[in-house]
Amino acid sequence: MPNGYHNLQTLFYPINLHDGLELITQPAAAETTLSLSGIPLEHSADNSCLKAYALLKKDFPQLPPVAIHLHKAIPAGGGLGGGSADAAFTLLLLNKKFRLQLSDAQLLQYALQLGSDCPFFIINTPCLATGRGEVLQPIALDLSAYKIVLVNPGIHVNTGWAFSQLKIEDPGVPFAERINRPVTEWKTQLENVFEGPIFEKHPAIRKIKEVLYENKAIYASMTGSGATVYGLFEKETTITHSFPTHYLVKEC
Repeated sequence: MPNGYHNLQTLFYPINLHDGLELITQPAAAETTLSLSGIPLEHSADNSCLKAYALLKKDFPQLPPVAIHLHKAIPAGGGLGGGSADAAFTLLLLNKKFRLQLSDAQLLQYALQLGSDCPFFIINTPCLATGRGEVLQPIALDLSAYKIVLVNPGIHVNTGWAFSQLKIEDPGVPFAERINRPVTEWKTQLENVFEGPIFEKHPAIRKIKEVLYENKAIYASMTGSGATVYGLFEKETTITHSFPTHYLVKEC
């Protein structure tokens, strides 16, 4: 794309995995603070929650200082959108708590300033995403009949490097058409183009996908540029895996 971003075609789908977020109003003379618990996360002024607060504070100087507590359950850097979700829900919570009366359209604009995928978490419903991830088209996709298994190996994949490895070809059949096909056809119809170079550099991530299929996954794929891999299973499927103990394995 002329703006330096890559033109994406992807699916965003909300799952029952979330961080915990709390905001407590502080005295006027206090400073806005951030405390953390759960999965260890480096404390930084670049934290997405603090950035969301600072963004609204510029336009709403009457916002009082707040004490933000973030409990992390979503692995950072795992391709699950945890940081983006934290930013978006900070916007939503500030808007509600302090009655800023921001419309959904306004919240989407603020969210886009925080990250390309942040607007999705304002909508928080299944969406096809194009552009750099900010052009969202809600779709009627319901995966509630399936069990979703997430496996995160704790491997960090550099997103910039991952994009530099891509060699995009015309897929022929439009992505939206492929998504609308039965889930049982996804294995032959849907491909995450990041998997080629990332699997080559990190064979352990490829192995996760193989294990999920060995356990009768209907479909398995890496999330975005990784390193989390997910599998869709019939709910009655018994999954017997042998992942290393430091891997994070979640059923949603």
